[in-house]
Amino acid sequence: MAAKIYGAFYSVGIAVLVTLIAFLYTFYFKPKPQQRLFSAEELVLYNGTDEGLPILLGILGSVFDVTKGKSHYGKGGGYNHFAGRDASRAFVSGNFTGDGLTDSLRDLSSTQVKSVVEWRDFYFRSYTFVGKLVGRYYDIQGNPTKYLKGAEAKAARGTQLLEKQKNEEDKLPNCNSRWSQNEGGEVWCDDGYPRLIQRPLEIALTGKMSKRCACFKEDQLDQPGLEVYEGCDYLANTCRV
Repeated sequence: MAAKIYGAFYSVGIAVLVTLIAFLYTFYFKPKPQQRLFSAEELVLYNGTDEGLPILLGILGSVFDVTKGKSHYGKGGGYNHFAGRDASRAFVSGNFTGDGLTDSLRDLSSTQVKSVVEWRDFYFRSYTFVGKLVGRYYDIQGNPTKYLKGAEAKAARGTQLLEKQKNEEDKLPNCNSRWSQNEGGEVWCDDGYPRLIQRPLEIALTGKMSKRCACFKEDQLDQPGLEVYEGCDYLANTCRV
């Protein structure tokens, strides 16, 4: 009888030990799956036209399996132009034809490059990363190239500039604004007077200069660079635009 009880406890102990080892292996010791290196010629085979193959896309040289989004990325889908290639630029340019479907980020602003990096992060969160595309962003050993490092550095600068612009603009409150089809638009200040001012960091962020409406008190109106809205009185609280 004692032998049977001992045998039962021994079997249970072995089962628990095996389960514990399997748990530790799964969460701590499981080897990472091999990451494949793709050439551009190989990647194009996974563009959704072959039903027997997964659908893959690249962005900044990272390759993702987007087969679960087949209705979007498969043949006839609205995003099929991204399948089977790295079209990083198109994620922010909106040019989905010809030269627009390229991985080159040349002449893009820091905020545009930041958006591309954010798109790549989206795919890391939402789809399965399967490998790297050898070319502009990864070398034949799968190591990041100077172009990938440069893109990530430029995106980081975009983040810093956006934060700096926000901090600067927080010092001067934006005007209130509204628009209707019948009456057009207007801007106004609850405390102060509306003025157009340039965004000095905008040219570094987007490559273009833009203006915004900010509210100034009367003793601040003699500052250089403040522009009164056309047709608006100097001390008007509300201006038509």
